[in-house]
Amino acid sequence: MSSFSVQLPLDDDGFLRRECPHCSRQFKWHHGSTAERPSGEVDPPVYFCPRCGVSAAPDQWFTQEQIAYIEEAVTGPALREASDTIEKAFRGVKGVTVKRDSFDEPEPPPTLQEPNDMVIVAPPCHPWEPVKVPDETTGEVHCLICGTAFAA
Repeated sequence: MSSFSVQLPLDDDGFLRRECPHCSRQFKWHHGSTAERPSGEVDPPVYFCPRCGVSAAPDQWFTQEQIAYIEEAVTGPALREASDTIEKAFRGVKGVTVKRDSFDEPEPPPTLQEPNDMVIVAPPCHPWEPVKVPDETTGEVHCLICGTAFAA
């Protein structure tokens, strides 16, 4: 089975838009390690929503737009691979012809754009894991790593 790679856009500060699977509010987390991250620090098994404080596995934070984009982006390559597999399976079988028309493969989706919005906040407990929250966020924000609340 093949794997497909899909690139999601980052903003100019290197942050990736995320959406909480519990409260559905959006925020951004830094993509990759920051320069301040201690050596030997490992990624946690779950992350906490900065907005509601509830945790989820790392693969649960895609926005609805990202999910739609990923599905569209992999459809063409997946159909091509399936067609190639079927063609190879029936190659040489007498009386069977597999034909693939070029119009069967969908066009790739337009590239997602990531605006340079939101404000950076860093938790005092894990300052090397900043997040971006909407400018109008007031009150408590939760640490992405441990869920501890801190003032925005």
